[in-house]
Amino acid sequence: MSGKGACWHNAVVERFFGSLKNEWLLKIYHLTRDAMKQDVQHYIRYYNQTRLHSANGALSPIDVELALLKVAALT
Repeated sequence: MSGKGACWHNAVVERFFGSLKNEWLLKIYHLTRDAMKQDVQHYIRYYNQTRLHSANGALSPIDVELALLKVAALT
């Protein structure tokens, strides 16, 4: 383990927030806080349900979870 506050302790979350900022928030101008909140919620749904992840074999996180549930049901 590394020292306190090291970014690789929560690399998955760091990766998500990096994607959120670079793919989404920096490309869109938000007039209100509510508009930004709705946009972030939209991105979270997109990230989990639609966006393909190379670490998941070009599947979305939802598709990976569903595949794991099917395999677990067979055992």
